[in-house]
Amino acid sequence: MRDFTYYAPTEVAFGKGAEQRLGKLLKRYGATKVLVHYGGGSAERSGLLAVVREQITGAGMQFVELGGVVPNPRVSKVREGIEICRREGVDFILAVGGGSVIDSSKAIGFGTPYEGDVWDFFLGKAKAEKCIPIATVLTIPAAGSEMSDGCVVTNEEGWHKRGYSTNLARCKFAIMNPERTYTLPAYQTACGVTDILMHTMERYFSLEDDMTVTDAVAEAILRTVIDEAPEVLREPTAYRHRAQIMWAGSLAHNDLTGCGTLGDWATHHLEHELSALFDVAHGAGLAAVWGSWARYVMETRLSRFVRFAVNVMRVENDFTDPRRTAEKGIEAMERFYRSIGMPTSIPELIGRPATEEEIRTMADKCCRQDTHTEGNFKVLYRKEMEDVYRLANV
Repeated sequence: MRDFTYYAPTEVAFGKGAEQRLGKLLKRYGATKVLVHYGGGSAERSGLLAVVREQITGAGMQFVELGGVVPNPRVSKVREGIEICRREGVDFILAVGGGSVIDSSKAIGFGTPYEGDVWDFFLGKAKAEKCIPIATVLTIPAAGSEMSDGCVVTNEEGWHKRGYSTNLARCKFAIMNPERTYTLPAYQTACGVTDILMHTMERYFSLEDDMTVTDAVAEAILRTVIDEAPEVLREPTAYRHRAQIMWAGSLAHNDLTGCGTLGDWATHHLEHELSALFDVAHGAGLAAVWGSWARYVMETRLSRFVRFAVNVMRVENDFTDPRRTAEKGIEAMERFYRSIGMPTSIPELIGRPATEEEIRTMADKCCRQDTHTEGNFKVLYRKEMEDVYRLANV
């Protein structure tokens, strides 16, 4: 078990009508002029933006707006937000949406007081020293960005997708009303479920296997999401099921399931190159590559995959053949992904096999031209990255 520091400072307002607490929360955290940052038209059509505007003005504050955030948020939109914040004297950023909007807001937050270009943070050339306070009204349970310290942004120049983490960018508060997720399309719901599962699994597949409490929490989250996902897809307006998914999304990525362990994260970073190159949904990309990663690294600590198979996927333990038990666990997870409409290979994800040139390009970006490795459960170099992509390409 590793020593750890657990830090989760975000205040959570959860439940029906939680957005009605927005004005009081903004006031409590000292906001006077707010940038309302959001994605497409759904926030407007649903009436949520109208509620947000009423709450802000009713609390005696001013606001400016910036919409247009897309999945795999772009650094160009971040730069636009930075310019607005500087020009308008914004002192608080409110993300209305899901992980892409929150990630974009975080980058605007620490990019605004920085004198250089915000992409410097994602290249490792700068470290955030200040950040405009950020909060969110969450509409898509998936990324967990509402309680995490990280954000991921895509640079259209070269289509590089990179992440940056700083505690300065953690949301001051997160408003979560499961009713606001009722209208999510089934595919987007399934992508979110996959991301939630993977945030937990990236931490769960660790070479440290003596943190019993952390493992038990992770396994409970995984089982709950797997059980609740079909119910949500079958009955999209069932509050109870939506609420479980929404809260699981936060618990999966607020570092609780990583206390005392060292996570892997190779699947996430391999996927980042998939979604950067092909602009696919992040959750779908994770489902497409995870099984191949799992089979590639399984022998490193077979007992971990056996535990996953038995405790999470409810596979009967064949004590005479642990490898087969582990394989059945991977197969069971892939069956689950397919049952909710997720792909389990690259051809299913993009509609064709990736070319050898595309595989080499993704691996080259992932290893940053042989200057970077991925993974802790098993360290992946360029060759291993290409191997995993090829396994996922059939």
